[in-house]
Amino acid sequence: MSIRVLAAAAVTLVVAWSAPAVADENLFGYVKGAETLPKGAKELYQWVTVRDDKGTGEYRAIDSKTEFEYGVTDRFQAAIALNALAVDTSGLLIDGYLPQEKDTGLRLSGLEASFKYNFMSPAKEDVGLSGYATLGYGRLDRHSGQRKSEYEVETGLLAQKYFLEGQLTWVANVGVRAGYADRKAIEGLSEDIEWPTDPEMEISTKIGTGLAYRFAPSWYVGAELLHEIEYETEVGKERWSLFGGPTLHYGGQRWWASLTWFQQLRGGGEKYEGQRQDDLHLIEKTRREVRLKVGYNF
Repeated sequence: MSIRVLAAAAVTLVVAWSAPAVADENLFGYVKGAETLPKGAKELYQWVTVRDDKGTGEYRAIDSKTEFEYGVTDRFQAAIALNALAVDTSGLLIDGYLPQEKDTGLRLSGLEASFKYNFMSPAKEDVGLSGYATLGYGRLDRHSGQRKSEYEVETGLLAQKYFLEGQLTWVANVGVRAGYADRKAIEGLSEDIEWPTDPEMEISTKIGTGLAYRFAPSWYVGAELLHEIEYETEVGKERWSLFGGPTLHYGGQRWWASLTWFQQLRGGGEKYEGQRQDDLHLIEKTRREVRLKVGYNF
C-alpha cells in the first residue's frame, strides 16, 4: 500500500459524507483530544500508517489498527484494539534493529486496551482535560518485523480548547510510555550482525500539540507536532525526534476520516553506520509517515 493509495482512499471515503461532527472524532492523526464518547455510544476505528524512507536502501512499514471504543459513562470510555504490521526492507542492515532484509505481508502484531477519563469537558469549561492509559502486548518488532515479545504501559494528560465558537480547536498532550522487550533469536543470522536477545527496558516521553480550523461545514484543516525522547536503562537518553505536518479531517454524523502527513523535522541520538542525515533520527524512525484514520459511530 503506497502513500498515493492512502490519499486516494481518503478522498473517496470523505466525498460522500455530509453530516455534522460527533463527540471524540479524531481531528488529528497523532495528538489526541479530551472529548469522550457519550454513555452507551460505540465507535469502530480503522487506522493505517505508512512509515517510509530511512535515507539508505529501501524501507517501508505499514501499521494497521482496528479498534472498538465504548462509552462506559459520559466521562469514561474504554477501547480494545488489534494491531497488524507489514515490513519491506532491503539494502540496509542496522545492528540491533534491522538484522535482515525482509518482505512480509500484513501479520497480527499485538493487542491493546486503552481507557480515557474526562475531568473537565472542553464544551462546558474554559479548557477540557482528560487522562488516558494504554496497556499493550506486541509479538513483532515494529522496525524489523522480527519476532519479539513486548509489554507496554502508556499514561498521559490531554488538554483541549475551543475558540471562535468551536470553529478553531486546539489540543495539547503530554505522556510517558514504559516498555519491556525480549527479542527472539534469529536462526542463520550472520555473525557480523548484532541482534541482542537479553530483555531490556525503555522509557519514552511525548509532548504534542495540534490546531484545527473548520473552513467549511464538517471540514477541518490543521497541523500537529509531536516530540518524543526515548531512554534506555543502561545508556540513559538514547534518541529523540520531532515530527510535524498537516492534517485534513472530515466529520459526519456517523462517519469521519482524518489524513495526516507527518514529516521528521529534526532528530538526534545514535545513528547507523553510513547515515548521511546528521539532523534526523533514522534508526527507529523514518523520514516521513502518512496516517489515515476512519471512524464509524453506532
